[in-house]
Amino acid sequence: MSLATAAANASYDRVKDLPVEIDSYELESLNLALSSEFTRRTTVVRLVGGGQEGFGEDSTPPIGLDERMPQALPLSGTWTLERFSARLDTLELFATPLPHPALATFRRWAFESAALDLALRQAKRALADVLGRELRPVRFVNSLRLPNPPSIHPITRRLALNPELQFKLDPTSDWTPELIAQLAETEAVVALDLKGQYPPIAPIFQPADPVLYERVATAFPDALIEDPAVTAETSSLLREHADRITWDLPVISVASIGQLRFAPRALNIKPARIGTIQMLFDIYDHCERHGIATYGGGMGELGPGRDQIQYLASLFSPDAPNDVAPREYNLPEPPSVLARSPLPVPAPEAGFRRGVA
Repeated sequence: MSLATAAANASYDRVKDLPVEIDSYELESLNLALSSEFTRRTTVVRLVGGGQEGFGEDSTPPIGLDERMPQALPLSGTWTLERFSARLDTLELFATPLPHPALATFRRWAFESAALDLALRQAKRALADVLGRELRPVRFVNSLRLPNPPSIHPITRRLALNPELQFKLDPTSDWTPELIAQLAETEAVVALDLKGQYPPIAPIFQPADPVLYERVATAFPDALIEDPAVTAETSSLLREHADRITWDLPVISVASIGQLRFAPRALNIKPARIGTIQMLFDIYDHCERHGIATYGGGMGELGPGRDQIQYLASLFSPDAPNDVAPREYNLPEPPSVLARSPLPVPAPEAGFRRGVA
């Protein structure tokens, strides 16, 4: 495909001029107790207009900031999606300044995805139809961080319920060789998230650890290696496995892809980390043009946001190890009946939503 043809068929061009009428918006809190110490909280954004409603989800991480939203945001009116996005550029979506500007993308995505859903509902069209793409069954993996001290129990518990389940795990320096051997024996680990791109203050940050990197790279020879910390101590080892290094946290725009330390085999695409419809679709188009595989990722969504990342995976990466498992998989003790991979093809319902098959 020539660059001119690619530009003519750009995904964003297919949606940017969709009209959207907004009369009002409402917010709803969602909660899920993931342990006795931690309850995940997100906010559903519901845009209402033209007899329809569109949904998005704010999955801003809980880092102690004032997460309140300013009241009565001036969103009412008739827009195109492009003009609505430009309107959001002018608004403060948080009541107080953010400690980290990158956090703004989570709430921004909630409003952009809700507007996309509403515009499509008002047009009586499905996103797949507008993009000219086929919805396909979605392969998913269960993304987990083992408890402290590390134990294989969460893995064996889930495999007992779903023997075909595959995992994306977060290796840490306290993983013993015995634990690594046990995990490898399951043959269920397909991705390793080294969490080396987070800032050191992040609670899930895993410092560069050449011993850990070598142990897991050897024990899981076919697994993707996501977000390693590239240092003088790790770079030589990582170069040996460059064909399976993938990236997540640094992927926020097309420009960011060109700044990665190793050319990517695949990228973990998280809409909430990217923020806008245009930037998200531009990344998908860029990866398709340059032969970079993608897989879907989540940010702890509890409601429509999880539905939407599953929908995107169905459109752009159905056969990849998508981190979009139904939320029941993230419970400390999942229920006895769990959805199996792949998730069925979404019903051809208008909007940006999976619908009921």
